[in-house]
Amino acid sequence: MFSGREASDSYRTESEMSWRSSFHCSKFRHVFGKPATKEHSYDGVPITRSVHDNHYCSANPCFIAVVTECAGGGSFLVLPVHHTGRVDPQHPRVCGHSGRVLDVKWNPFDDHCIASCSEDCTVKIWDIPACGVQQNLTKARKTLIGHSRRVGLIEWHPTAENLLLSSAYDYKVLLWDVSQVGAVIRSPVRIVLRPIHHRYPSETLLLSVCFNCDGSRLAVTCKDRRIRVLDPRTGKILQVSCSKSHRASKVLYLGGLKMLLSTGCSPWNHRQVVLWDLDDLSEPLLEEDLDGSAGVLFPFYDPDTHMLYLAGKGDGNIRCYELSAEKPYLSFLMEYRSLLPQKGLGVMPKRGLDVSTCEVFRFYRLIAVKDLVEPLSMIVPRKESGIFQEDLYPLTAGNQAAMTAQEWLSGINRGPVLMSLEPGTHVTNPYPEIPARKRLVRQLSSLRFQTDPPVGAVTRANLVLMEEAFLKEQLAYQDAKYPRDLSDLSGWQPDETQIPLWTYCSTPHCCEPVERPPPPTEGELLQAFYRQQDEIRGLREEINQKDVKIAQLHLEIRNTRNNMRATF
Repeated sequence: MFSGREASDSYRTESEMSWRSSFHCSKFRHVFGKPATKEHSYDGVPITRSVHDNHYCSANPCFIAVVTECAGGGSFLVLPVHHTGRVDPQHPRVCGHSGRVLDVKWNPFDDHCIASCSEDCTVKIWDIPACGVQQNLTKARKTLIGHSRRVGLIEWHPTAENLLLSSAYDYKVLLWDVSQVGAVIRSPVRIVLRPIHHRYPSETLLLSVCFNCDGSRLAVTCKDRRIRVLDPRTGKILQVSCSKSHRASKVLYLGGLKMLLSTGCSPWNHRQVVLWDLDDLSEPLLEEDLDGSAGVLFPFYDPDTHMLYLAGKGDGNIRCYELSAEKPYLSFLMEYRSLLPQKGLGVMPKRGLDVSTCEVFRFYRLIAVKDLVEPLSMIVPRKESGIFQEDLYPLTAGNQAAMTAQEWLSGINRGPVLMSLEPGTHVTNPYPEIPARKRLVRQLSSLRFQTDPPVGAVTRANLVLMEEAFLKEQLAYQDAKYPRDLSDLSGWQPDETQIPLWTYCSTPHCCEPVERPPPPTEGELLQAFYRQQDEIRGLREEINQKDVKIAQLHLEIRNTRNNMRATF
């Protein structure tokens, strides 16, 4: 038997143990959101007024792309990350689509390649110059023609190079290899989903898509508000959710936790977040109601820190949670609140974060009511913020592909190539290295736009050596591509692009340049010759684009006929 004091001590010990076991201690519990000032934001951006449930924004360490509103056709704006402040209303845009642009995605393995989809039933691949878009860009490197209605979703493969998934309102889900020869690609490498016998099942009209970490599985939400797990190589449906209390709209793979996360609403239109077991979608592991708002809830997951961010379309707040593989699975951390609603959000990859300030995530909020793109940094405060924090920045996915498209199509699965965010640290690549020339170009692209290099970064002398090596390699490439003697330049014409404006006559409609002598040096002569070769190549590409225009006209005629039949 216990005495009264011993019993009270025993009760106090048991209560303290139970309190400690239920308390969730997290190193991210003090995380907070820090919005950028107006001088460090992008002001004056005419954000699109489209009502499609997409982000309309994509970012990488070099550029940020935002879908804009324009009259006639579709366009999006590409700005260098450091180009903050007031944006010129006449800033050049990427405007090659004949319909509204619905989605843009940067290539995860090439910071100068971006894909866009549009209401004109096409997907286009664009090459962005290293110095940014200096004039309106209308010619795409690749045009993918395979859909007969507007294309609403595109997604790059996470580990294989040059693989792009597209989903459209013609109930087709196609997988493309953008490295195929030709400016126009009409045949996808895989047809993941399509109508069968002129039937249009609801599972082929997708609301969101997400690859798993190695790209061997594809999770989708469909028009019937169910979650499906597919094999992207064959299109076989492996699992289907059957919960009647949750109508899913967005889905994510939770890397490292063997779970799926979906956001949607309940039968009573309450917004929900739901966790699922990867091996069993018959019943959710966790189902939590959030609020009664009507906007779509966008989930963002950081697999390195297991942090989840929930941002609603039309909301001004962003909720932050920490996920775990054990109950209670979901732990609330904080909520960022703003009076300005967001239309969409872009996310900076981890390799573009500022590790010196303990930044663990960065959003780009599209505030349409102010024509403003506002960077929002999620920061974990530390006493010594200038020192690299290893616990905040484990190895993360880099910008190097683990395999080629042909290797993935043959059945090979590989995880992402990891990199360290600590300056001066190199991680050995377990897979075959990419060619040296492509690696050099990527290093230059990442260094050319780095405004504040961290401690231990590449010095200016090394950067100059890398630039010189890059220029020499480019000249050698041009010499190999155009092996002609310098004496065979009888058709040379003076370059008009370098003539100052004051050398032109004052008549605006017939400006004739003043004659100039030939370039005195061999280097200038080579530059003029190469420039003319590029112009000739551009004219040839314009001639090749005639097939695209003819195909678009055929599609318009077919759609007009279908509409006429539907009206009668």
